[in-house]
Amino acid sequence: MRSLSDLEQPAKATSKVWRSGRRPLLRAVSVALVAGSALFSAMGCTPARPAENPLEYTENARRAYEEALEAYFDKDWEQAVLLFEEIRRNYGYTRYARLAELRIADAAYHQDKYAEAIAGYKAFVSDYPNDPEVPYARLRIVKGLFAQTSDTFLLPPLEERDLANVSDAYVELNKFLADFPGHEDRRELDYMLEVVTGLLARHELYVARFYLREDRFEAAVARAQYALRNFEGSGLEAEAMVLLGETYLKMKKKKLAEASFRRVLQQYPASPFTLPARNFLKQMGLDPTTAAVALPDPVPKAPEGEGPGAGIEEEEPGLEGAEPSIRN
Repeated sequence: MRSLSDLEQPAKATSKVWRSGRRPLLRAVSVALVAGSALFSAMGCTPARPAENPLEYTENARRAYEEALEAYFDKDWEQAVLLFEEIRRNYGYTRYARLAELRIADAAYHQDKYAEAIAGYKAFVSDYPNDPEVPYARLRIVKGLFAQTSDTFLLPPLEERDLANVSDAYVELNKFLADFPGHEDRRELDYMLEVVTGLLARHELYVARFYLREDRFEAAVARAQYALRNFEGSGLEAEAMVLLGETYLKMKKKKLAEASFRRVLQQYPASPFTLPARNFLKQMGLDPTTAAVALPDPVPKAPEGEGPGAGIEEEEPGLEGAEPSIRN
């Protein structure tokens, strides 16, 4: 009969053999793992980077924004725009992505690419209407439109050209001042509004004179009246009234002509256009110093359907001859 010790011998032998063969096997597995890892890396398939937590995500966005600002302040516009675009792609859920959009528009603005800048600012206002930087973006829109208006001074006479940009600037300026009447740039904005209002009024009077020369009196009256109704503060009111009175005179509407000339004397006594107003009254056999009595209104209420900008964009026949805290 076999003893317990005899039964244990094969097990011990087997254990010894297994232990002696385990070392080469482990070495083979280790070598295979190392080789596989090297191959994995060589193929460009590095292990995935651990996901950023919210704090890291925001901090990385801030650092990227600061880096982009360095290029921005150095006026390296191309590099700055590339970096801001990366922020928009990689950190779209942070405030820095929004700020990057503004800075991209700013970069275009500083390079005098006003159309591109205005498009960027308008997109920002449309996409984020409640963002605290919306007033800044709207101000930039106004200034960009005004800058485009200023650029046109070197081209042919302004009265002979399309005034779409001027009209846009006029509309946006009025909206901005209505929404932010106490803005810190109010004085500059008032000046800008005065300029564009004068340009639009001047255009209307230019067209009115053309129609007057062509004996198209009704059209001339309509243009002069439109300028007086819609472009208050242009500084051209007295000139427009004299032109209107002259047109009425040629239409043999003497009461309306007299009313126009006397209004110049009463409402704009310091204007140089008081001189032609007096001369026209004298030619009519009237005393310029006599007070007007029961005269009709030369500029009655606007006809229904007339609105701001009416007539500005229509083709005129025959006119050929005539920045917020940036680190927030």
